[in-house]
Amino acid sequence: MRNVQLLTKAFFSKAGEPEEAITLPHTWNALDGQDGGNDYYRGVCTYRIPLPDPTKGKKQYVEFRGANHVATVWCNGRLLGTHEGGFSTFRFDLTEDMKPQENVLTVAVSNAVSHVYPQKADFTFFGGIYRKVFFVEAEEAHFDLLKRGTDALFVTPSVSGLTRLDAFPVNAEGCEIRFVLSDAEGNSLVEKTVPAEAHSFVNLTLSEPHLWNGMEDPYQYRATATLLRDGAALDEVSTLYGYRSYHADPQKGFFLNGKQLPLRGVCRHQDRENMGWAISEKEHEEDLDLICEVGANTIRLAHYQHDRYFYDLCDRKGLVLWAEIPYISQHMAGKAAYENTLSQMRELIAQNYNHPSILFWGIGNEITIGGECEEQYRNLRDLNALCKTMDPSRPTTMAQLARLEITSPHNQITDLVSYNIYYGWYTGIIEDNEKNIDLFHKTYPDKAFGISEYGVDNLITWHSAEPFSHDYTEEYACLYHHHMLKIFAERPFLWATHMWNMFDFAVDQRNEGGIKGRNCKGLITYDRKIKKDIFFLYQAFWTKKPMVHVAGRRFTDRAPEERCVSVFTNADQVTLSVNGKEFATLPAIDHVAKFENVPLQDGANTLTASIGCAEDTIILNAVKEHNTAYDLPDIAEALTAGNWFLQGDDNDTDYGENGYHIGISIKELAQNEDCARVVRGWVMSNAKITMGEKLHVISRLPLWQNSPVGLKKPTELNVVKKYCTSEDLAELDRRLRRIRRI
Repeated sequence: MRNVQLLTKAFFSKAGEPEEAITLPHTWNALDGQDGGNDYYRGVCTYRIPLPDPTKGKKQYVEFRGANHVATVWCNGRLLGTHEGGFSTFRFDLTEDMKPQENVLTVAVSNAVSHVYPQKADFTFFGGIYRKVFFVEAEEAHFDLLKRGTDALFVTPSVSGLTRLDAFPVNAEGCEIRFVLSDAEGNSLVEKTVPAEAHSFVNLTLSEPHLWNGMEDPYQYRATATLLRDGAALDEVSTLYGYRSYHADPQKGFFLNGKQLPLRGVCRHQDRENMGWAISEKEHEEDLDLICEVGANTIRLAHYQHDRYFYDLCDRKGLVLWAEIPYISQHMAGKAAYENTLSQMRELIAQNYNHPSILFWGIGNEITIGGECEEQYRNLRDLNALCKTMDPSRPTTMAQLARLEITSPHNQITDLVSYNIYYGWYTGIIEDNEKNIDLFHKTYPDKAFGISEYGVDNLITWHSAEPFSHDYTEEYACLYHHHMLKIFAERPFLWATHMWNMFDFAVDQRNEGGIKGRNCKGLITYDRKIKKDIFFLYQAFWTKKPMVHVAGRRFTDRAPEERCVSVFTNADQVTLSVNGKEFATLPAIDHVAKFENVPLQDGANTLTASIGCAEDTIILNAVKEHNTAYDLPDIAEALTAGNWFLQGDDNDTDYGENGYHIGISIKELAQNEDCARVVRGWVMSNAKITMGEKLHVISRLPLWQNSPVGLKKPTELNVVKKYCTSEDLAELDRRLRRIRRI
């Protein structure tokens, strides 16, 4: 039978530096990948891993659960091969190179720039062997350990009870395979034994199978395949699986097992503060517990294949999953990059085929950031076709960039369509969200439509009684997300909505909102220690267990004009008491009760919100003037922050007369979110322009249409040209011409 040992001891070295003893899993970017320097190490590092002594007569393999991006492996000095893709399981056969003792594996891992996706995205690409490594021994006859990193057993269930099992043994001449289906208690229900062939399959039937029914009842069965010779077991593999039916209706949304189930959930990145991607089962469990606590019933696992342990957890909890590959942000030309997308998709599907929680395969994310081309379009079509060939049972989808025209042929490739929309943050105003959702639904009434991302950066440091876009306050985040939750509730046709993001995460190139190296759109801080106010707003919308939360507990000091208190709850009404005395009882309108002009005494005040069976208390201080410590120190930072994908100077495309230019009015430039970002940054960085003139121009751009900044009068760019040299204008013109004019 099979013997599996976890390998944790290793020696690590970076070029030019001495070797050091480390424990696997490991990443070399745990610290520099999160510090905001935009300079984390992307290159090649080497691991030396001692191996156990081999068992005579058995075959030896090494299994990596994840090494980013490219891993080249040697055993005792002989090259075994290279794996391209940082998120999937891969194995190598060690047998021919093993010595009786003192065997060593050498692994060169690279997260350097290459043709392997992802290469441009809004997250840090942590290098290293960041998931578990196993030493595996098997009999000569065994289930194929080189079958794309799988256990070589695939289960295709139907709610009718008909169940197909496919197994792939090697060196199994004269053997048999016994297939068994068992219930959740381990009772054998049905079995069949067949002669072993290179591809062996059977069809078994269960009568009235117990359905996997999401979080309500995530029931799973177990399928087992045992390789036998003369009745003796040589190898055995098993997998959990579930029976379920599902579909997305363009008018009524998502259905699971014939029952309407609005999918409302979050996206998740896998990194942790000071750990990067090298996390343990403990961190996976904590993440899922928090996701369940907020009330989500679906997760978009972005933007790559996640750890198999997390998929297992979701199977057991009943979360509905969207799993995708990192074909993201910018299409890379050439055969090698194309083949890499297909390879990563094959591994994603093969390795996760049996998970009942995975219902959608994602073929890409915002891939049109760098523009559209025929090669990119073919790549997407081929990815979709590959999904349909390998797994016709699951629908395909992808996350589209907000600015992609709804009539684009890209929206006709996958079964389901979803958009990443950030109106009210990166561009436009909050109300543009429902306008664009309704426009798509009206244009394609027979196409299932969903929201794959939406959100705003918010830090627990900043607070305001009059929040506006890009002040980075918790209060603006609450305003924004309350609006989004309301419009989603009013649109049952949305097949799924996935909030970006469950947790803050590392982006080493970011420096905004007063924090470096971080995307702060999370419901929870990067260290998982603080649940932001928006966490409880979502809980009010999504959970049934009675809850109440008083928002603004970190906005402690309140001047007279700042004494409005919002309470989030899933109850019908809330009573607020101040210093032990009942102040008022209000209805919770769309899960929020707003108490105006709350009477605070000088000094500390105790506020308690009660719904009878639950209550929440905060302390607020009455002060005479606004505490400026709650303000983002430099408003220019808020004005210049924009789309992450246009930061830097790495887009050298010059569209010439087909691009935008300085002769175009601010009004037209404002209609393109990328132009708005460029002009915003250029104006704010020009020291010759006064703040008043800057605001005059900035106020015409979408970011500020719902802000307290005035000056709404239309203006042309020549308002500020008199302050600039010809070199300044040439630089702005150069930047604008890199954006194609539609």
